[in-house]
Amino acid sequence: MSQYDDVWLVIPAYNEGQVIADVVEGARKTFPNIVVVDDGSTDDSAEHIATTGAHLVRHPVNLGQGAALQTGLKYALSQPGSRWFATFDADGQHQTKDVETMVGVLRRDEADVVLGSRFIEQNGQVPWIKQVVLRTAAAVSPTARKLKLTDAHNGLRVLSRKAAEQLNITMNGMAHASELVGFLAGSDLRVTEVPVDILYTEYSRSKGQSLINGVNIIFDISLRERGRR
Repeated sequence: MSQYDDVWLVIPAYNEGQVIADVVEGARKTFPNIVVVDDGSTDDSAEHIATTGAHLVRHPVNLGQGAALQTGLKYALSQPGSRWFATFDADGQHQTKDVETMVGVLRRDEADVVLGSRFIEQNGQVPWIKQVVLRTAAAVSPTARKLKLTDAHNGLRVLSRKAAEQLNITMNGMAHASELVGFLAGSDLRVTEVPVDILYTEYSRSKGQSLINGVNIIFDISLRERGRR
């Protein structure tokens, strides 16, 4: 038995065959319950995932990270005893120690959703250009400002069952992060941020979302939000 038997890690994965087994095996040392959604990978990701003891769900075609997260959350919600749900990257950037801290906030009933932030405490890990884009994302988004977020696009999040059951991600690509923030801002859920350490390895940098794409998402979401006023 583990003290985290009621926690499920949801990991979306697309062509992460080089690292996914190490990431999952490392996370399972703390969190025994993990579902990995292989989002239509064309490499050997599924074969590596199958060796780890994690639950494997496969999309026949690539639908994007938002769709993979929604699939994984739906699967985890259906599992007996599941209570807390963490979204966790497949490329090795996230650390289980941060998930432990975030779950602790929920267990103490201090929030319904805990979001990781790279900017509450500065550790020099985030490349400065990425900092500019991410800080701009939080600044131009009315919903992020409403929640007083410092980091609107961090993929490390922990949700209560109440929050996970209400969430319905419809944006299949990377814009799901802004959609999620918008959902939280319009809900009655209690949301807080905690500082997290992101590991920017050579591999994760090579897999990262382009800054140009990030800027496009920022302004697309900003226009959507203003259009709804």
